[in-house]
Amino acid sequence: MRRSYKRSDFVKLERGKFYAEVARGTSVALIEPAIAKAFPTSRAINEALAGLLALTEKTSRITRRSVRTRVKTARAN
Repeated sequence: MRRSYKRSDFVKLERGKFYAEVARGTSVALIEPAIAKAFPTSRAINEALAGLLALTEKTSRITRRSVRTRVKTARAN
């Protein structure tokens, strides 16, 4: 980055370019080129992430410990 900029450095700026997306609550994320190659559309990315979330919810139930404490019962001999 430069120490300072001139207005002429920003000739391609457009006021409010992403206003509609921000107003709708859309988030913009930058992804690595390898990820973009594997998931070329936002729909593909969203489906993959939704699947990952569903998988983590299912597996968290499997690995979650019981809240109840087990009481050892004394065996009479």
